Amino acid sequence: MFPGVNPRDMQKAMKKMGIQQEEIDAVEVIIRLEDRDIIITEPQVSKVKMMGQETYQVMGKAREAARDSKPEISEDDVNTVMEQANCSRKEAEESLEESSGNIAEAILKLQGK
Repeated sequence: MFPGVNPRDMQKAMKKMGIQQEEIDAVEVIIRLEDRDIIITEPQVSKVKMMGQETYQVMGKAREAARDSKPEISEDDVNTVMEQANCSRKEAEESLEESSGNIAEAILKLQGK
């Protein structure tokens, strides 16, 4: 973390200040934005707890990828919504698309109509 500082001494100092740090063995980190994803491969992820707050620090190789605006909706999801909301296939598909593939939200929207 700091050049020339012994890592053990740093851990002791952080513990005295009430700071806990934990390394997370992540394979990939994805940050979802409105229109694209930031994908971080070979990440080094640290979780730091300090004064009741949790902070994540991520380092690695980042790349951006465009994302389709339509969520992937499986046949099982459509059938579940149709069954639970007692609606047509078209209504179920439209509701799932509007709720970004969230099954529970899609069902509740249809039941509220």
